[in-house]
Amino acid sequence: MSDLEKKSDIVTVQDISVDTSSTDEGNFPRFSNFRSVASHTDAGKVNYINTTAATSDNQLLAEIGYKQELRRQFTPIQVFGVAFSIMGLLPSIASVMAGGLAGGPVTLIWGWFIAGGFILTVGINMAENASSIPTAGGLYYWTHYYAPTGYKEVISFVIGYSNTLALVAAVCSIDYGFAEEILAAVVLSKNGNFEVTTGMTYGVFAAAVVAMGFCACLASKTVGRLQTLSIFANCFIILLFFITLPIGTKKNVGHFNNGKFIFGKFENFSDWNNGWQFCIAGLMPAVWTISAFDSCVYTSEEAQNARKSVPMGIVSSITLCWIVGFCILICSTACMSTDVNRVINNPYGFAMAQIIYDSLGRQWAIAFMSLMAFCQFLMGASIVTSTSRQVYAFSRDNGLPFSNIWKKVGKKYPVPFNAVIFTCFISLVLGLLCLIGDASASALFSLNVAGNNLAWGTPTFMRITWGKQLFRPGPFYLGRFWSPVIGWTAVTYQVFLVLIVMFPTNQHDVTKSTMNYTCVVAGSVWFLSWLYYVIYKKKFYRGPQTNLTDEQYREVVGHDLIDEIMSKRKV
Repeated sequence: MSDLEKKSDIVTVQDISVDTSSTDEGNFPRFSNFRSVASHTDAGKVNYINTTAATSDNQLLAEIGYKQELRRQFTPIQVFGVAFSIMGLLPSIASVMAGGLAGGPVTLIWGWFIAGGFILTVGINMAENASSIPTAGGLYYWTHYYAPTGYKEVISFVIGYSNTLALVAAVCSIDYGFAEEILAAVVLSKNGNFEVTTGMTYGVFAAAVVAMGFCACLASKTVGRLQTLSIFANCFIILLFFITLPIGTKKNVGHFNNGKFIFGKFENFSDWNNGWQFCIAGLMPAVWTISAFDSCVYTSEEAQNARKSVPMGIVSSITLCWIVGFCILICSTACMSTDVNRVINNPYGFAMAQIIYDSLGRQWAIAFMSLMAFCQFLMGASIVTSTSRQVYAFSRDNGLPFSNIWKKVGKKYPVPFNAVIFTCFISLVLGLLCLIGDASASALFSLNVAGNNLAWGTPTFMRITWGKQLFRPGPFYLGRFWSPVIGWTAVTYQVFLVLIVMFPTNQHDVTKSTMNYTCVVAGSVWFLSWLYYVIYKKKFYRGPQTNLTDEQYREVVGHDLIDEIMSKRKV
């Protein structure tokens, strides 16, 4: 046991304090300017520790408790690019547009606008947490830090699993959308004389998962360049869409839909009442599309100036996608056929394919679907990268089975190769739901939403309740008034959202082919992860664990500073 670990009181040097009450092996105290370490006294009061300022990203990570194993190659624009790439506006909107039109253009347009505003509140809270404690295991780490004493381990454990499952579901849903776009292009090229089977879809899906896994194994610098490429690719296809679709509509259709149709046409294609149908159909396109901002968090240990670049990547990616996506939907509904049912139930499997086909013809539709598939592939490569970093971080803290395998990082190329393999393997297994049918495949979309929002909302809820006095803001912070207001708004919205994604698309006559399996899969994971912890894992999982030796920590923080603190220790 080190000298630091043997102490049992609080050391204070001017404005620098160190909590040395921890005696568990591997949990010796850390110095940090971005968070407070609390020790409960006999009287039930809490001592708050303010600590030294970090002067570098490596020192910051050491203060959190981890050694720098990955290379910090991501510039601020590339951190933004990870989230923007995974969101992949036009391909993502194309994947979920049919569901959004299930209540007519009103649900698609206004549902996007309303959901986007709430998503921004979620992102702002996540950005505050990331600015305070930037680490790849952010969500379960923050949960553990802010949760009440006695419940920290079990809650963070469940959140870690929920987050991991949601990210794997995101890989599946993106790759499934990629497979549909590829096959839609084939159907278009065959003039509709081509039957797509579930086996074909899964085959393309599986090939995509493997290929994206190889991309995720590239060095951090190369992966960062892929994000830059993805930004340009997505911007190009969006600009091309805004230019060509209106021109084609004016030339081939002769007119645009008026504002009454775009902003006021409601048509319910389910047996739910109109209000609930608006929620189920209208919110989902934005919720699923603008859902990758958390990927910035998982790159925290590869980002330069993480306390600023990560929160700015989160907020800027949400804001840009919210505004540009709203414009894409207005353009689409202005150019689409007024026969909404025909657009939804088209032979190509994509509502966007039908819209482009009607306005620009078959060749342009094939070209657009091919370009969307390319952007979707870059999306998939980015989400596999982000997911593997979460798997690596959770395994580093002994959260997953066989964690010693998944947390290993390559020596020559510091990439978590085993975590990438784990991500791809679980994605291939979970993707077998595609073989059951469309209802099961759509569960992948909802599973991503449910798992992510539980994982996103819990640390914020813990921070604004039990942990509000523990929070020490970083450079990104909205202040004492607006931060909790936005926090409660986001948490309330997320509770509502987790509930609505459990509902099937129709109220009556629900069969095995129309059942929403999200409640089964997500509920099982949450319950089984809790059960796994109670029965077995509580013996080994202690929450975030430092992987630094005392000497490694001294080298990063500085011998002189630590010696000064210990020499001026107050009893």
